[in-house]
Amino acid sequence: MTTIARVAAVTAGTVAATGAAAFAWGSLVERNLFGIRYEVLPVLPPGATPITVLHLSDLHLAPWQERKIEWIRSLAALEPDLVVDTGDNLGHVDAVGAIEYALAPFAGTPGVFVHGSNDYYGPTVKNPFRYFNGPSRPLKSAPNLDTARMEQYFEAGLGWTSLNNAAMTTHLNGSSIEFFGTNDAHRNWDELGTLPRLIDDMRDHVSEPADLTIGVTHAPYQRVLNAFTTNGADVILAGHTHGGQVRVPFMPALVANCDIPREKASGLSLWQHARTTAYLNVSAGLGTSIYAPVRFACRPEAVLITLAPVDLHSA
Repeated sequence: MTTIARVAAVTAGTVAATGAAAFAWGSLVERNLFGIRYEVLPVLPPGATPITVLHLSDLHLAPWQERKIEWIRSLAALEPDLVVDTGDNLGHVDAVGAIEYALAPFAGTPGVFVHGSNDYYGPTVKNPFRYFNGPSRPLKSAPNLDTARMEQYFEAGLGWTSLNNAAMTTHLNGSSIEFFGTNDAHRNWDELGTLPRLIDDMRDHVSEPADLTIGVTHAPYQRVLNAFTTNGADVILAGHTHGGQVRVPFMPALVANCDIPREKASGLSLWQHARTTAYLNVSAGLGTSIYAPVRFACRPEAVLITLAPVDLHSA
């Protein structure tokens, strides 16, 4: 064997070994390295009492994922003032019971939720390289999930409110907060044409402007983010992207499975549209499809957001 051939063989072997090690890490270790990302947003009036928000997204829960289930249950020790669930909770046709058990410790904690497509249809085998060609397309063969049972549990069992193409107001820690949201924009179930009317109807039933406006959606498509910002959202919460799921360290997400700029596919950023600005938090989520159980350079996360008063001294 020539020197060049030896070098080529060694290089190929090294690349293969590195790839195998990275896959093993991502599939066996990192996808189970659940963590909490902490953010502080100065969005409440001066002197207001802070509000802690637990942002959950993309659990993609399967019944056998006991480690994930117990970790989710442990988040109740954070004692959030509000839970916001941005969808894709179900990862298996038999997962509703697991969701009920995982979220049971949050019963009585105020919450809101929207759905992703994996709250209606179960996962299917997909070619992961097709995501580089643009957002994924729905498959006709996807199994139906028990969405009605999950919604019943969220609303009656936990006391949470659906924001699927809906709007509502509430009070937390002395601050008035208005919410509006959409159903899954990835499936074109967002009804943005009705959003202004929903918001007007909501505001017609309150005597004073809210202290804070929060928009909630599953998939952060630009049309949704623009509509939310135009309609006065101060904070927008979303999921769907899995943060790219498999990333090159210190680089933007390789894919986002929607049209959001890849550098905004996870984490906290600002969304600007029509001379207005909102804080945008996109959660990398806690799960993966059972058919693609790997994460690399993109740990699964829940996000604890502290909504804090504006500091007049720093203005």
